[in-house]
Parts: sequence; structure tokens; C-alpha cells
Amino acid sequence: MRFKGLDLNLLVALDALLEEASVTRAAERLYLSQPAASAALARLREWFGDPLLSAHGKRMVPTPYALRLKPMLKSVLTELDVLVGQPTNFSPETEQRRVRVCTADYITSVALAPLSLRLAELAPGIALEVVPPDDNAGGLLDRGEIDLLIVPAEWASLDHPVRPLLEEHHVVAGWNRNPLFQREGAIDKAAFTAAGHVTVRIGRLSRLSFAEAQLRAGGITRREEVVVPGFAQVPPLLVGTQRLAVMHARLAQDAARHYPIAFAPLPFAMPPMRETVQYHRARANDPVLLWLLDRLDEAVSERDRQNPVPFAA
Repeated sequence: MRFKGLDLNLLVALDALLEEASVTRAAERLYLSQPAASAALARLREWFGDPLLSAHGKRMVPTPYALRLKPMLKSVLTELDVLVGQPTNFSPETEQRRVRVCTADYITSVALAPLSLRLAELAPGIALEVVPPDDNAGGLLDRGEIDLLIVPAEWASLDHPVRPLLEEHHVVAGWNRNPLFQREGAIDKAAFTAAGHVTVRIGRLSRLSFAEAQLRAGGITRREEVVVPGFAQVPPLLVGTQRLAVMHARLAQDAARHYPIAFAPLPFAMPPMRETVQYHRARANDPVLLWLLDRLDEAVSERDRQNPVPFAA
């Protein structure tokens, strides 16, 4: 297929070449031979009048012109993908699609798990693929590599639609035989700060979670005894210890069904966390995603109806 004389397949090749910065790796990604990928690069160079990739020692480096093309290329390919993938008559019962969702394991537990039950009944052909949060999750959304991004409102991209999902507050959790949970009365701030803690850092750059950022902003320091990359890893590290952890109330409630842990209100104020869902602006009218988001809202509402959130304001 050509547009103004340009073979549109070459745009897919250019995307792979710029992403991989290697003809060999781009060929593997495109399931082409290396000579075919080299020929595609030669045709692209001729069309754009620029080398696009320049050799620096043993490496290939995108030219300044190629770097300017890259975000526009991603946007065009994303919109083309939406265009050619748009169903003529959407029917949940017969739709066959894999939806990639980037989110933390906390959301997987409290929102995607109940959603998956609804999908098994209503749309068995729609599969969910969960991608762990990344420091460049917004970039994944920009490039169309994920369909949905579920993050706290503070981390949402300004470039794409934002839809509220749920409001969460936090609790302090620990082993149910921890003496702090055996005595009468709430855990006070002094006991909280004196205890060892299990904390969470997200992504390769160890970004602070919402709760950790709030604690630091409030000048509340603790002794971090264990640091983990995911929220679901926290409960087993509390069992049999005197450690504490700040946990999402819904996650603590669910974890207490599987681990001998207890939880209580925090001994200080913390604002609620507002989780949001985003999809690429080019997919604002995608009937599959819009239908799926409605089912996600229903799943969260039903989950909270059956298991009221503890200590909710």
C-alpha cells in the first residue's frame, strides 16, 4: 500500500530500525532477512534524503533528523493500528482481542482480578495481558505499546484522556501476632516510626510509591528493613516479624484472607490516592476499550459492595 508514493510498510521498518538501532535486530523483529532490512533502510534513506542511522564504531546511532521523525512516526503508526483494527460491529461475545494493561500488582489484585471473572462470562475472547509498571509507562502509552495505563492521578500523562477508576486510602499492616496489634487502642505515631518496615519501590529507577511520597512529604521517617518492587510481596514479609507496612486498604483486606496479618488505621492523616485509567487519544472511540472500561468500573463497584473497604471515610 502506498501513500503519495511511499510504501507504508517502510514506516513499520523505520520504526523497528530506530527502536533497535541495528539492522540485524530490526530484521529479527520484522521477521525479515538482513539483506531485506538493509534494502528497506536504503529505500528510506533515499525517500527522506537523510542517513537516518549513522555508524559510530560498532553501533548505529539515529541522526538528529531521525530523532525528530520518531515521535511523529509512533503517532502515525498508532493511529493506523486503530484505523485498521476498528471492528465494524462490536460484539463482546464474539470479539477476539488481547488488551495490554500497564499497572501495579495492587490494581491487578483488587480490580483486574474481578474484571477477569466478568470477561470469562461476557467476553471470553478478550484476553488481558498485564505489563508491570515501568519508569517510562507514559512512553509505552504514547507509542501504542499498551492499551490501558492505570496509575495514580499524579502520574497520569497530560497527553491522553484520563478516566477515574477508584479512590484508595492506606492502612498500617503487620503480623496478627505482632504485639502492636494485640494491645487495646490504635497504633500511635511513635510506635509506627520506631518499628522496622517493609517498603515498596517501583520500576528500574525505584520510584517512590504514592504512600512513600506522602510519608516523605510529611516528614515521617521509618527504619526500612526490606524493600520490594511490588505491593503483593509485602504481606508474606510481615508474617512472623515485628515489621509494619503501609498498605492499600483493599489490598490489606484481600491479603488478610490468605496470610495471618492484621491492619489498622494510620496514626496520622494521609490524603486518598485516586487511581485513573488512560488510553491513547487515538483510541478515544475504540468500542472495545470503552466497553471494557465500563465493565472495569462495574467489577470494582461489585467488589466493594461485597467487601466494603475497611476504615473508609
